[in-house]
Amino acid sequence: MANKRSGGGLSPIQQAAKFLGVSVLAGAVAAGIALPAAGALGLAAKGSVEGFDEIPANLKRPPLSQRTTILDNQGGRIATVYSRDRTVVELKDISPYMQQAIVAIEDSRFYKHGAVDLKGVLRALNRNAQSGEVSQGASTLTQQYVKNVFVEEAGDDPTLVAQATQQTLGRKIKELKHAIQVEEELGKKKILENYLNITFFGQQAYGVEAAAQRYFSTSAKDLKLEQAALLAGVVQSPTRYDPVNDEQEAIQRRNVVLQRMADLGNVSQAEADEAKEKPLGLKVSKPNNGCITAVKGASFFCDYVRELVLNDKVFGKTKKARAKVWNQGGLTIRTTLDPQAQESVQASIKSHVKKSDKVATAATLVEPGTGKILGMGQSKPYGYGKNETEINYSVEQGRGGSNFGFPTGSTFKPFLAAAALEEGTPPIQSYPAPYEMPYPETVETCDSSPWRNTDGAKVENEDESEVGPYRLKEAMEKSVNTYFVQMLEDIGMCPVTKILDKMGVVQGNGDKLPERPASLTLGSTGISPLTMSSAYATFANRGTYCTPIAIESINRRIGGETKSLAVPKSTCSRAMSETTADTINTLLSGVVDSGTGQQAGLTDRANAGKTGTTDERRNAWFVGYTPNMSGAVWVGSATQAVKMSNITIGGVWHEKVYGGQVPGPIWKDAMSGALEGKESPGFNLVNIPDPPKEDKDRRDDDDNDDPGNGNGNGGNEDGGIGDIPDPSFSIPEEWTIGGNGNGGNGNGGRFP
Repeated sequence: MANKRSGGGLSPIQQAAKFLGVSVLAGAVAAGIALPAAGALGLAAKGSVEGFDEIPANLKRPPLSQRTTILDNQGGRIATVYSRDRTVVELKDISPYMQQAIVAIEDSRFYKHGAVDLKGVLRALNRNAQSGEVSQGASTLTQQYVKNVFVEEAGDDPTLVAQATQQTLGRKIKELKHAIQVEEELGKKKILENYLNITFFGQQAYGVEAAAQRYFSTSAKDLKLEQAALLAGVVQSPTRYDPVNDEQEAIQRRNVVLQRMADLGNVSQAEADEAKEKPLGLKVSKPNNGCITAVKGASFFCDYVRELVLNDKVFGKTKKARAKVWNQGGLTIRTTLDPQAQESVQASIKSHVKKSDKVATAATLVEPGTGKILGMGQSKPYGYGKNETEINYSVEQGRGGSNFGFPTGSTFKPFLAAAALEEGTPPIQSYPAPYEMPYPETVETCDSSPWRNTDGAKVENEDESEVGPYRLKEAMEKSVNTYFVQMLEDIGMCPVTKILDKMGVVQGNGDKLPERPASLTLGSTGISPLTMSSAYATFANRGTYCTPIAIESINRRIGGETKSLAVPKSTCSRAMSETTADTINTLLSGVVDSGTGQQAGLTDRANAGKTGTTDERRNAWFVGYTPNMSGAVWVGSATQAVKMSNITIGGVWHEKVYGGQVPGPIWKDAMSGALEGKESPGFNLVNIPDPPKEDKDRRDDDDNDDPGNGNGNGGNEDGGIGDIPDPSFSIPEEWTIGGNGNGGNGNGGRFP
């Protein structure tokens, strides 16, 4: 009865015998192996030889998850991201001390046995049986490697990780069979290399290279004897022997490894004793993981890149496939981010808006003709604390941005003007444009159901002095609401909708803009800064729109091979004629020269842009461009709860915030620094005749950047374009079409 446990059933010895019998029947002994005592380890029996034979023979060895490095367009590091901090290295790049230490302490007979060490199993069985508990294990390095492969394959799924590490006889048998295969296929040196690259060393470090960097700020090939012994000792229990948190426990464990190396003849006793006397000598490198650690304020751009990989089907047909690409890492991602532009964006934001302000700002710069995102930043830093956020205000919801973007105000008017010009409206078009007017009764849409002004809503200009008639150039410079509402009534909403489709303009949630006058005239619909800067780049590129891109190339390292991955490409297509784009460029050059955007105007190169302020001053915008760079700046509250009147922003008090007054200077400084030293090409401007001068004093525009300036220069009837190249064409003075005095909008809000 001595072989029976008090609870009945087989004793530990009998269970071990049964287990070893299964191995024999399965042919395991023929391979020179045996398994630990099942009962002594408290394992549940698998039950049959057939179960062993049914286990797949091939061990799937997924690529080890590694660090991903994100670079700017000059090759400078932006950030390092990883699900597991690991850099795979070859055995020749691992210190011989490290190789000897791990074998000495984890599997001293590694080079003498097969997949399972029978002598070690029997020794462990005997000691565990004597103590009545698991006091000694018997897994070889090969078995440990197989177990780590299971864990790696489980990823971050807690259920799969539990299955990969559960203490059951079934898992041990599976581990055994795959260990046999690995021994036959890889050989000892490759197994040791793989083990040192896959195993966990604590402190978020996976693999010996990451561990060497984490604890000693050195490489695996340069590890000294005492350093290698410390790392080898950590493996058994990374928490217990953590040298960062328990120095004495770590030293004791290190010295055990050193003595074991001396006993095995890896080093002399004198060398071991000398190493034992040395302090730990830690030079810890803190984990530097994730977009939150990005340099030059590029955290949100880094996060945008991550969102692209996780959501673009170029990287996998399913979300799971794309997540696997990102989590396995080993990627070197070269992006479009220009370090000069990025530094300039961040410097401008910092000088104009504080992170503690009630409102925030976001700015994005892109390159016309390529769609490359050159700079992206915002005043609320990436993070989880006070005055920090994980929301990228520059991009759409599907890429980590706000739910619906932000209403754009009068920065939308150039889209309407471009649609009208494409429909044949002349650039000297005149409308009565009164200070206030009712929206039109109906406005045509793309289907047979026109929009109807059922509630009798009205639209008005920013100031009572803004009374027409106006031509397009002056109306654009002064941002006259009623003028553009009348223009929309003339052409209908469908031409605007069509040109928006061609220019990539969608709501922040990715949906098309609704066919409503408020949306298609005065910018009441939320749009992201990236969308606006990319759309305005169409004007700079003489009518050709290019989709924005953030990634230039990706190389993926798997094992010793590096492979290039396909990346999303910018697609360019014509959105409007060159003549229309040139005309818009001429109109918007007047805005920064003598209109609402004077405080944003660049003095050293051709530039154009448009201001925008939304209802109750909840949002202020400036979107502008040169022939070789386009940028959008938004200022407001992400929750749309702040009305920007009598407010302090960046330490400066504002009675009222205007698009040219706060976003404009941010844009100016960001663009100036980004373009410093760059070429200064000009626009292909056109000649837009001015109407005869009239003896009437009109107050400057609704978006006047200096409210105390009265008329300022905004009333200059010549449009104030200044020195311009010879026009590519002229428009006859008699080519004038009067308006009908009506206009239309949906909600009566003012969006100058």
